[in-house]
Amino acid sequence: MTNDWKARLGMVYSTDPNFKYDTEEAPQTETLAPERQDLRVWLDRKQRGGKTVTLVKGFVGSDADLGELARLLKTRCGVGGAAKD
Repeated sequence: MTNDWKARLGMVYSTDPNFKYDTEEAPQTETLAPERQDLRVWLDRKQRGGKTVTLVKGFVGSDADLGELARLLKTRCGVGGAAKD
């Protein structure tokens, strides 16, 4: 168990001397096969100072697979950017 205070945000004090705080990690989502993915491409300008960005929404899978997909798209399209959420 690590002593990371951010993992215990929202924890209420316990008077039980045998209490052990357990942080459950969220289960990783299994990545769907490419033919089962329902990806949508959006052009968006909201809250970006008028600059247009391309958003790809609907990916179902692990963060590592999302990063790999983002890297592949950026390489093939010759653009920059980041994978978020």
